[in-house]
Amino acid sequence: MSEELEWSRPVEFYETDLAGIAHFSNYYRWMESAEHAFLRERGVSLHEGGMGWPRVHASVDFKKPVKFGDEVRVKVRLAELRTRSLCFHFELGVKGSEEVHALGEMVSVCVDLASMKAVEIPDELRTRLA
Repeated sequence: MSEELEWSRPVEFYETDLAGIAHFSNYYRWMESAEHAFLRERGVSLHEGGMGWPRVHASVDFKKPVKFGDEVRVKVRLAELRTRSLCFHFELGVKGSEEVHALGEMVSVCVDLASMKAVEIPDELRTRLA
C-alpha cells in the first residue's frame, strides 16, 4: 500500500540476555520506533488533534536471533489503511544482510483521547498516510 521506511540502530548490551541475544520484548520497541519514524516522515503526530492510537494487536514471528553489537534493521510499511485503524507490517534483520530475523505486525485504532472511543481517520490524515 505505502512506501517502505527503513530504520536501524545498534543493539545495546542492556537489551540482551547473558548469551548476548536480544530479548524478545525489544522487537516490539524497535517496531514501534520504526513506526514512529514512518509517521514523523509523513508529518503525523501521535496525539494530533486530540486523537490517539492505542494498539489492538501486536505480533512477532521470530526466525533468527539478533545479538549484541548487531545493527538491527527494521523495514516498516503501512499494509492497510482502514476506516478507523492502521495495520503496519515489519521485517526485522541485521544491517548489511537481507536475511529476515523476524516478521511483525501491529494494528492501532484511531480514538478520540477524551472519550477513548474509536473514530474515523480524518481525510487529511489519510492523505498523508497513503
